[in-house]
Amino acid sequence: MALEEKIEILVILSSDSDESIRNTAFYTLETWKPDELRQVLSNPQTPAPLLDFAANQLVPKRRELAPALLSNPSLPKDLHDWVRTNTEQFAEEKVSAAPGTSTEESSEVEVKDPGRETLVQKLSRMSSAEKIKTALAGNQEERLILIRDANKVVARTVIESPKLSDQEIEAYASMKSVTEEILRLIALNRKFIKSYAVARALINNPRTPIDVSLPLLNRLNDRDMKGVSINKNVPEVIRAMAVKTVKQREEATQPKLRMKK
Repeated sequence: MALEEKIEILVILSSDSDESIRNTAFYTLETWKPDELRQVLSNPQTPAPLLDFAANQLVPKRRELAPALLSNPSLPKDLHDWVRTNTEQFAEEKVSAAPGTSTEESSEVEVKDPGRETLVQKLSRMSSAEKIKTALAGNQEERLILIRDANKVVARTVIESPKLSDQEIEAYASMKSVTEEILRLIALNRKFIKSYAVARALINNPRTPIDVSLPLLNRLNDRDMKGVSINKNVPEVIRAMAVKTVKQREEATQPKLRMKK
């Protein structure tokens, strides 16, 4: 079995309903040879779900994998920004904790130059209540980070913010680093789902549950439908239905031959 296939199978098993299988698969991935993981993560042909898993589950604990992942041209922009931001935060924390720097000196630096603190660091120090407040009243950059928060209530609150723009919702709908629950909430919101761009983003997002994207498929125009029909990142069911729909639409537009009397 090819290396890529082994890793992909382990990623799938890490979400298995059986806790023993799930934990074993995850531990195996966490302890896998770094050189082999780098080879897979830097490969442009690596499936999007695997890259998503690596960005959210592996890199936070194995920072040495970040450069390989960031070098992959197929890594979605939101995941690229997410990995880069967290890697920069880790580097700053490592420097501040370097030997020879006393607690008093570190505190003095923070007081003198509070602007050096990253937004991710600032948000990570907040309580859940503070994060919820920020999710509702904060700015676009803060919402972009909080939409991925491990606390489901915080992430859900971002969707309820009165400051959300149409562009933000479209961006969230296309993100592979948000939970399925967030994608469902977007689809269930009448205001959001009226947008053609949002519906299209949900359909093309491999993380969107099939029961969410399938009913939206008929809303696509011919060009976008053809795009989905060849999109190998979406579930096979969605791609097959798109192929069928493209064929039906083409047949419907063909001139019908009249029978001679």
